[in-house]
Amino acid sequence: MNLDALVAIDVHTHVEVSAQGHVSLGDELNAASSAYFKVAGERRPTVPEMAAHYRERNMAAVVFTVDAESATGTPPVPNEEIAEAAAAHSDVLIPFASVDPFRGRAGVRQARRLVEEYGVRGFKFHPSIQGFFPNDRSLVYALYEVLEETGAIALFHTGQTGIGAGVPGGGGIRLKYSNPLHVDDVAADFPHLRIILAHPSFPWQDEALAVATHKPGVHIDLSGWSPKYFPPQLVHYANTLLQDKVLFGSDYPVLTPDRWLADFEKLAIKDEVRPKILKENAARLLGLV
Repeated sequence: MNLDALVAIDVHTHVEVSAQGHVSLGDELNAASSAYFKVAGERRPTVPEMAAHYRERNMAAVVFTVDAESATGTPPVPNEEIAEAAAAHSDVLIPFASVDPFRGRAGVRQARRLVEEYGVRGFKFHPSIQGFFPNDRSLVYALYEVLEETGAIALFHTGQTGIGAGVPGGGGIRLKYSNPLHVDDVAADFPHLRIILAHPSFPWQDEALAVATHKPGVHIDLSGWSPKYFPPQLVHYANTLLQDKVLFGSDYPVLTPDRWLADFEKLAIKDEVRPKILKENAARLLGLV
């Protein structure tokens, strides 16, 4: 990966379809997500197509699936497939993985194997979809131990989710699991674990800012929202106390990097902070420099 040639690093993109056409969300949740993000009818890209999309823009991207099979009954896109495809496009793609916390010891072994044999750099957790509290010691702490030991990053969805929005009962998805204060316990109990709080954390934005300010290993990505909708306190902290810990993320394919960057250009971010958010902070966190 030629870091100097990259204009940005997108730390939050979803692989939603496998090379064989398997979709990682059930029909109802997939339809609701498409409607929420206004991408109904658009075909989800495969990993090679995602690589081409970012290569054309001189960007790199972190790619991952969400393994929530215990909660949804739908198998994820295989982590191994994503990692192998990312390795084939290592000039622009950085592989993360996802392990269902309810896989227990098998999931812990899987996580270690994905790091050691497949070069996975981090793991995506979506507490609301996977149905767990991030600070559940009996369920998920053994998994965090592997991540901390191997140097892998833990990326947590925080705040409201478009998945299940508009479906009766929200499709059974509970927002309470994604309060970033639950991740504060994780950051305290695993002081050397590098953590990303994904998205503006509505309705818990202040909680996310407090955790990221207090815990050195905690970062915030700005994915899932157009920058024109960012709450003012998030913009203020990105410009000041958290300027070295805020990361560009789009949530592609539901939000494109083109739209995100066009709106970010209009945001009141200091000139000296922009390159940090777009590339430098991520490059340092991902160990690319």
